[in-house]
Amino acid sequence: MFAITGITGKVGGALARTLLADGQRIRAIVRSARKAAEWAALGCEVALADMEDAAALTAAVSGVRAVFILPPSEFDPQPGYPEAKRVIDAVVEALTAAKPRKVLCLSTIGADAARDNLLAQRKMMEEALSLLSLPVTFLRPGWFLENASSDVATARETGFIHSFLMPLDKRFPMVATGDVGRLAAKLIQEDWSGMRIVELEGPRRVSPNDLAAAFATTLGTPVRATIVPRETWGDLFRSQGMKNPGPRMRMLDGFNEGWIGFSDGGANAIKGIIGVEEAVASLVQG
Repeated sequence: MFAITGITGKVGGALARTLLADGQRIRAIVRSARKAAEWAALGCEVALADMEDAAALTAAVSGVRAVFILPPSEFDPQPGYPEAKRVIDAVVEALTAAKPRKVLCLSTIGADAARDNLLAQRKMMEEALSLLSLPVTFLRPGWFLENASSDVATARETGFIHSFLMPLDKRFPMVATGDVGRLAAKLIQEDWSGMRIVELEGPRRVSPNDLAAAFATTLGTPVRATIVPRETWGDLFRSQGMKNPGPRMRMLDGFNEGWIGFSDGGANAIKGIIGVEEAVASLVQG
């Protein structure tokens, strides 16, 4: 049996559905009974656990072949990332007590960046899990193509998408969550020892201009990308309710300046099969 956290999200859901199609048994770890119905109907065993509840997590990951850890995303963390630390402490305690045969953790491109930024939360998780006496794989995908979901309305209504990534013709390592879920299903069924890092990006790198072109193709109308000026980010993010936008801004700087990336430029990264056109079409249709 495989225990899966984050099963109600895109990556966790794609992982679970792939494993179910392979005839595997799944324990769906969810925060509330309300979110469990869909997965129970698909034949999953259900366990209720919050990612900060070490006791509940221990019970949820006990007696399984492998565990998939998908840390919750905190886009407006308090200084010092206390939210991530609480999750990490609970996950480490649960895995230490339950001793599953192996662990697959969803991390991210940039988890090894030397400078502080929003993705440091994943670096902290990697460092903590690396100390466990368990086989652990860290899956580091690129920028999610599904981040463009916020561009659907503006592309359709105004003919523009607004980009924090720049310059507009720079191609970044991006990947669809469907590819992430499928690779996760493959990795979690493998046998390995010690710690390993697996990087993943899409079939080709994607620029903001490429995203705009994909929207134009899908919508059948001209769409252009336009840069959100760096000097406006702080006020913009605060106007949207953020209290500590600095880590997010530094993450974007890392992508734009090149200090967030794959360690070898992606030479050894696995390539997915879902291209930007297919991903954007799915977002528009959805």
